[in-house]
Amino acid sequence: MAFFRPRVSREAEVRYHADQEVGKSFPELLERARVAEAVLRQVQASSASAEERRAAGLVFDKALTEALRAAEAGLRATFGVKSYDDRIRRRKGKATPRGAEWSAQVERLRTLREQNRLTGIARDLLPVGTAH
Repeated sequence: MAFFRPRVSREAEVRYHADQEVGKSFPELLERARVAEAVLRQVQASSASAEERRAAGLVFDKALTEALRAAEAGLRATFGVKSYDDRIRRRKGKATPRGAEWSAQVERLRTLREQNRLTGIARDLLPVGTAH
């Protein structure tokens, strides 16, 4: 008696290979985010204007977002091609050492990005009595 074993969909294979390619750029994007963070910290430490602090914060946010997207792609690729069609495979993938490592990295980047969005990007301050 032969068991029917469903094949992975073509869409899952395409997404898997795309995630592999995006995930390869993760170290480079993470280094860009580190450089952007160092620049932001230097601008915050100096007596820079609010516009300069806001610009540095936005550059750091963009770099973090790109690194986060690459980390998420690496995470999905680590789970394997079958995980794109099966949620149980995704859960099993998170339980592996590499899956847990990537999951932790993604969570760290999300937390850092959220912290930057809350406190690192200078807000536009309007004089009292003015409106947009």
